[in-house]
Amino acid sequence: MIDPITIAILAITAIFSYKGFGDYNFFDRFKFQPGPIIQHKQYDRLLTSGFLHVNTTHLLFNMLTLYFFAWYVIGFFSSHTGSVANGQLVFAIVYLAAIIGGNLLSLFFQRNNYSYSAVGASGGVSGILFASIVIDPNLELYLFFFLPIKGWIFAIAYLGYSVYGMKKQLGNIGHEAHLGGSIIGLIAPILIFPDIFEQNKIYILGMLIPIAVLFVMALKEKK
Repeated sequence: MIDPITIAILAITAIFSYKGFGDYNFFDRFKFQPGPIIQHKQYDRLLTSGFLHVNTTHLLFNMLTLYFFAWYVIGFFSSHTGSVANGQLVFAIVYLAAIIGGNLLSLFFQRNNYSYSAVGASGGVSGILFASIVIDPNLELYLFFFLPIKGWIFAIAYLGYSVYGMKKQLGNIGHEAHLGGSIIGLIAPILIFPDIFEQNKIYILGMLIPIAVLFVMALKEKK
């Protein structure tokens, strides 16, 4: 049975996205774009862009990924907070924080590129995916639905590729949003449930290496 909070997120995202498919002005107003955020203080874009998608394929990919991992993360949060309602609340907070965190990282690196724009729930989905990996680094994921890989190996490779993709501007992909959302998903469960770090210390430290590289890049950006 799908959790009600997951159903709500899937439904709201689908409705918002389909509205954007057929209404350019709506899409343009709520997408992520540095200019309107910085110049006109349209900070709502940091969240609303996570509910828009380019097309149905983009929407389905993100929502299916969220669906596959939501139940596991909500189950863990529920068991560690004492109730399903609390677990759902923590899940929703982490998901929304990952969307905003991903867009804040995008804003930092794209702050001078006013032609840049992006949409998609990838930051939030990456956050939930990484939360599940932090909870159980040996969780088995399936690349392309058939190739098994340990969660911690995937996490290090994904973070490393995202940092590299940002630096080289690879493809039409929001690497910054993916990376920012992943960082929130990695850190938030540890802050809320510190025992996770003690249980999975070695794996988590390994995942932090690409993030350390990102901070070096950020320091160079400021100079």
